[in-house]
Amino acid sequence: MALLVQKFGGTSVGTVERIEAVGDKIKGFRDKGDDIVVVVSAMSGETNRLIGLANDITDEPTPREMDVLVSTGEQVTIALLSMALNKRGCPARSYTGGQVRITTDDTHTKARILDIDEDKMRSDIEQGRVIVVAGFQGVDEKGNITTLGRGGSDTTAVALAAALKADECQIYTDVDGVYTTDPRVVESAQRLEQITFEEMIEMASLGSKVLQIRSVEFAGKYSVPLRVLSSFKEGPGTLISIDNEGGMEQPLVSGIAFNRDEAKLTLVGVPDIPGIASKILKPVSDQNIELDMIVQNVGVDNCTDFTFTVHRNDYKKALAILEQVCADLGAKQVVGDDTIAKVSIVGVGMRSHAGVATTMFDALSQEGINIQMISTSEIKISVVIDEKYMELAVRTLHTAFDLDKSE
Repeated sequence: MALLVQKFGGTSVGTVERIEAVGDKIKGFRDKGDDIVVVVSAMSGETNRLIGLANDITDEPTPREMDVLVSTGEQVTIALLSMALNKRGCPARSYTGGQVRITTDDTHTKARILDIDEDKMRSDIEQGRVIVVAGFQGVDEKGNITTLGRGGSDTTAVALAAALKADECQIYTDVDGVYTTDPRVVESAQRLEQITFEEMIEMASLGSKVLQIRSVEFAGKYSVPLRVLSSFKEGPGTLISIDNEGGMEQPLVSGIAFNRDEAKLTLVGVPDIPGIASKILKPVSDQNIELDMIVQNVGVDNCTDFTFTVHRNDYKKALAILEQVCADLGAKQVVGDDTIAKVSIVGVGMRSHAGVATTMFDALSQEGINIQMISTSEIKISVVIDEKYMELAVRTLHTAFDLDKSE
């Protein structure tokens, strides 16, 4: 008998039929004696529909009213799922974020959780009820409805699991686990039985869309075992937990992540003086443009070249800013490229093995793939390459690090 927090996303509850299927799945766990707390998203497409309604009214809806509006999507789902469970003889009670008392700060549309009052939930659990909680939402200290931002239902589930000291937080989605890379790119991609929090955070930040990065960070901070499962296919999924939990030696590389949405900007012939990096990057970051990889070349003749990457959606805006910076600093020119991609290898096993970078670079070289930028950390190596070679690079590295082999 275990206490499980189970989260079902929008696709999993996208129709009445799918909500009924979720009800069957939850009842199966209850019949085995498990205590269940369920977190649900709005039905797929509903949040976008509500945002569309707001945009039909005004181009600049106030954040407070947007939170009031979009939070209604989850309220529909919790009621329907509770009805489905009660119909199956499985006592259930629905709660909005405010009713269960998930207290957040007052930053509307992207609030952060401050506290959770678990007393009401524990009382229901003791009485044999399944608790169905609206994900993605809470209330601030003044009682205003707040939302946690896109993907916030994952964060709600992990936060509830941490507060309740649940045995496991299970994230049900439309894939049956975390794979060594995207199976749509590499047919031989393998589902991972287990991955560490560190690796999953890197995979999520580098482009893997299976889990929202904030929820993984939360789970890692509070040591909440996290499992990714499919709503539509039975299986063990992938367990995300602390490093070396099973006492087994970690594989050299656990996965290959990639991101097509990258663009590169280079300021050529910048004066090589102290503080120049700040003068280049501050105007960009002041416009809320997130920077990724940054490389500054060795200075020659008192000049240097400075390169960084941004999200492709920010490319034109960043380019315009850099043109002005170029003029202000007396640099030679700005060079931009929005046809690049980032490919990364991730694995905690890198810490104890030499030669990983050499294997990566040799494999890419043999396929004639030129590396434009390199970034490393303890457990990842990322390279920027021409976008047209991205899928070839992913397949090549997947094979080079023996990820094609099933256990």
